[in-house]
Amino acid sequence: MRPTGVIHPELVSLLASAGHGDRIVLTDAGLRIPAQARRIDLGLTCGVPTVAQVLAVIKSDLVIEAAEVAAEFATWAPEAYAEVTGVLDVTPTGTRSHVELMADMAQSAYAYVKTGDCAAYSSVVLTCGVSYLESAIAHYTEVHGRPPAL
Repeated sequence: MRPTGVIHPELVSLLASAGHGDRIVLTDAGLRIPAQARRIDLGLTCGVPTVAQVLAVIKSDLVIEAAEVAAEFATWAPEAYAEVTGVLDVTPTGTRSHVELMADMAQSAYAYVKTGDCAAYSSVVLTCGVSYLESAIAHYTEVHGRPPAL
């Protein structure tokens, strides 16, 4: 058994296999997930666990480069939004509607992790990063005399 971090076997595997740029959707309890999508269900009952609780645990096992939430999240569920943004180390963007965001995820999400969160529009899309990006940029700059074009 792992002494810290994520202990759910499927979730450990998902986090370990995700690559740079992959998007993992942490969903509320009600989000409809495409039938063919890779999914892990963590929900036990309404409110357990919340998206913020799951996020707090997985961020120790996942490099999060970016996050996106539906534009409706902050208005419809301000307390849940505050909890999620308080846990994230990046500022989430939230300019697309829930319908647009989830339509895009149906085509491009690496996986879905469904929670028991019952706050409206409380899903968050995490874009996976890499732990060595800063050192790679520094090395490139040293070798080439200029930073890379990102």
